[in-house]
Amino acid sequence: MTDRLKQLSEAGVSIWLDDLSRDRLNSGNLAGLIRDKHVVGVTTNPTIFANALSAGEAYDAQVKELADRGADLDGTVRELTTTDVRNAADLFRDVYNATNGVDGRVSIEVDPRLAKDTDKTVAEAKDLWKTVDRPNVMIKIPATEEGLPAITATLAEGISVNVTLIFSVERYKAVIDAFFAGLEQAKANGHDLKGIHSVASFFVSRVDTEVDKRLNALGTDEAKALLGEAAIANAWLAYAAFEDLFATDRWKTLAEAGANAQRPLWASTGVKDPAYSDTRYVDQLVVKDVVNTMPEKTMDAVADHAELSGDTVTGRGERAQAIFGKLSAAGIDVPDVFVTLETEGVEKFEKSWQELLDTVTGQLDNARSDKAKG
Repeated sequence: MTDRLKQLSEAGVSIWLDDLSRDRLNSGNLAGLIRDKHVVGVTTNPTIFANALSAGEAYDAQVKELADRGADLDGTVRELTTTDVRNAADLFRDVYNATNGVDGRVSIEVDPRLAKDTDKTVAEAKDLWKTVDRPNVMIKIPATEEGLPAITATLAEGISVNVTLIFSVERYKAVIDAFFAGLEQAKANGHDLKGIHSVASFFVSRVDTEVDKRLNALGTDEAKALLGEAAIANAWLAYAAFEDLFATDRWKTLAEAGANAQRPLWASTGVKDPAYSDTRYVDQLVVKDVVNTMPEKTMDAVADHAELSGDTVTGRGERAQAIFGKLSAAGIDVPDVFVTLETEGVEKFEKSWQELLDTVTGQLDNARSDKAKG
């Protein structure tokens, strides 16, 4: 039987799970994925935590304990989420050690309500790093304009960063610049660059969702011929930028000082449109030195029927540029697509965070009510 996930891993793609919950930890599910599915990391986000805390009773005992201690809402949310991340980090510690810190990573995001506030984002990142207190955690910071200096400042403190919500290649290049600046400052601050790791989370499927919506609205034959082309082409361009910028003298100087390259991470790889192959954002984005973070449903699909044929990314930059030229000619405002996606991405995570707060508020109220009755 073909082990497709092993093939993917051997091709240079680190397989991370895009999900985390107390149930996954307690049931042994996550340990099983590490053992059997070549999973070497986990990403979380506000939506994942909102879903986890609204399902079942896995968090009830800790909520009751926190309620008894008089914890407030924000403190309770911080305890619940960082406990999961800390326990997951411990589960991945052997992977972290075996890969010299490259993998075995668990990511946790700063409060999404801070996405437009640089200083508060940095303070939150430092607090999360200190609270989780595990070397294999990564702090997720959104790649908003206000997030870019926060990325630099956080890395300068010696903290590993997962940069999230990247949609355009232009913004991705700015993220790499922020990464270089952060490492340069970290070195000046006396930090060992070998201990700092970073990934840049480039969102994939949402690009097709937005562009396809606009192509269908145009309705021309020219537009319809471009359906499903944008997201993968965008990722190809991102990898070409990665290759270019990590071949510069600026990077070589950092590498000589022990720095680790910031790997591209393909995020949002679950397929939204049932007309497309459910593995397209995996098997068409195979290349060395990247991460693909997948929902378990996508991971299972890859294991079952992905068509893996080696490197499907390198050397496709010109082809990708041609696709974007056709999109513009067809009437797609490409820069507006990326602005829309970033705005919606931040708003979606803010909404999820509010849902998380509402859920925990109810759980705290129930715990306090039960205590009063008892």
